[in-house]
Parts: sequence; C-alpha cells; structure tokens
Amino acid sequence: MEPLTGALTSNPFAALTTVVAPAVLTNACSVLCLGTANRIARVVDRSREVAAEFEELPPEQRGRCESQLAGLRQRAKLLFFSLRLLYASLGAFATAALVSVIGAASASFDVAWAATGAAAVALLAGTAGVAGTVTGCTLMVEEVRLALKQISEEAEAAMTAPSRKAS
Repeated sequence: MEPLTGALTSNPFAALTTVVAPAVLTNACSVLCLGTANRIARVVDRSREVAAEFEELPPEQRGRCESQLAGLRQRAKLLFFSLRLLYASLGAFATAALVSVIGAASASFDVAWAATGAAAVALLAGTAGVAGTVTGCTLMVEEVRLALKQISEEAEAAMTAPSRKAS
C-alpha cells in the first residue's frame, strides 16, 4: 500500500490529475445532458405540430401523420433513456471526483487503507460513468439516424405532394 501513498505525496500533480479527470468528464457529461434535453424539446414541439395537423385531416389522410407520430415516439423514448443514462453518469463522475479528493487527502495524511479504498471506489464510479456516457451517446446516434430518416421522408412527401397553390 506504500506505493499509492508515496506516489500521491511525492508528486503534487498526481493528486491534481486524479481529481481533474472526473471533473472534466462531469463537465462534458453536463454538456451532453443539455444537448439531449434540447433534442427532447424539439421532438415534443414537432409531436405537437404533427398532432395538430393530424386532428385537421380527414381520417383517410391521417396515415402519414400516424407514421410520423410513431417515429417521434420512438425518438422520444431513445432520448429519455439516453438522458437518464447521462444523468446517472453525471452523478458517477461527481462521485468519482469527490472520492478522489478524499483519497488524495487520505494519502497526504498517510492513511493508506482509506486512500486505497477511495481509489477503488473512484475507479469504479468513473468506469460506470464512462459506460453510461458511451451507452447514452450510442442511443443518441440511433436517435439522430431516426431523425434523418424522418426528415428525408418528410422532404420526399413534400416534393411529391400536389401543390396547394393549384387548388
């Protein structure tokens, strides 16, 4: 257990690095949460627009709106699950940062068992945070794929629809 406390007390940058890495990941995860929340807001806005359009159409012309609403529902589910994972990751990174500070303090006071335990907990929390962030980002990629598919379908429908000016 001596190498851990010796490394942290002999090199002042070791403790700083141990604390800064989770803090930087916390910041990055916060930005991802903000972007995901904005995407959710856009899906909600679009869902309301399509639902309003759906209500105005006669029943035989509602198929395209139903398809869009189904796609928007699927996108919303992906985004909400992604946001939950990103929030959990944010908590994990904050935990890793706090536990790293505790571990660095324990090492500076030569409490090797506490420093070793803190290092293990911080590593576990950081790993969970990275796994959650990667999974959340993977879900976001899938949501972007669905969004692009939906945009393409809407553009195709707009180009093939009869002109309203002709009526």
